[in-house]
Amino acid sequence: MDEITFADRPPEPDYATLTPEGLIAFREAENRVRASAAARVVLGRPDPEATIAWREVALPGRDLPVRVHRPQGAERGGALPLVLHVHGGGFVGTATQCDWVTSHVAARLPSVVVSVEHRLIDPDTPLSAAVDDGWDVLRHVVRNAGEWGVDPTRVAVFGESCGGLVNALVALRAREAGAALRAQVLVNPAVDVTEAMFDHASIAEYGHAPGAAEPLLRYFRRLAVPPGTDASEVRALSPLHADDLSGLAPALVVVPTHDALADHGRRYAERLRGAGTPARLTEYPGAPHGFLSMPGLEEQAHPARTEILDFLRASLAD
Repeated sequence: MDEITFADRPPEPDYATLTPEGLIAFREAENRVRASAAARVVLGRPDPEATIAWREVALPGRDLPVRVHRPQGAERGGALPLVLHVHGGGFVGTATQCDWVTSHVAARLPSVVVSVEHRLIDPDTPLSAAVDDGWDVLRHVVRNAGEWGVDPTRVAVFGESCGGLVNALVALRAREAGAALRAQVLVNPAVDVTEAMFDHASIAEYGHAPGAAEPLLRYFRRLAVPPGTDASEVRALSPLHADDLSGLAPALVVVPTHDALADHGRRYAERLRGAGTPARLTEYPGAPHGFLSMPGLEEQAHPARTEILDFLRASLAD
């Protein structure tokens, strides 16, 4: 019997003094709760019309777990659209925490949703590793579309927070590789890891309430781009500063207004539009960062999920 409850979450660490060993301990404890059945009260229960299974993907130099969501009875139909999903958290988090929205997209679109259990950043694992994981999984599934039961001409990416950053960069890689995406959904995305990532009004307004977002984000940045990282590499991991945002897949950018990163999403939508890439920006007043993964607490997660589904359905239609 699962005896873990959401109240068993570890206390927020002091990010200014958090050691590598402390990070690992915090991550393990936090992810144990996020993956527990008891956490469904907050994180939401999966759609009963979807099947969910873990699968290992053999990638260059590593095997990576992915969480695969399919509509019930999918094996009896034809190839389905593919939605590559990347969860948020950066240095903590699991694909399991997003089952509520990912299973719903799989069942109701319908589609195959492959949620990447990417390498979490830490002192030995920079942000570029997570981006490589997202991109390599996308290429693997598309190249083996028949085995996965997906239509390689109907592909979208969907990410939240750090996952939004990963998939914004995946969309840029797809354009450079000539791999056509139909859509990108970026929810409360962090799209800037340069020193300018804190130079936004939303950081000043919501960096310390609700929650201690700014210390967390400063810790995230130290891990994502360790001191000494070349400035060009940092810029390459910051889609907000990309030289060319034209020719990308149409985007839905979802912004909760009570979020330190709200201006990241707003500015990115502006830059996409300025480059000629279609971008819809939708703001959810009063919603905090991570609201889409907390439907048990945040009522606005429900209309956001509906909007995401409708956008993907229109984008991935035959």
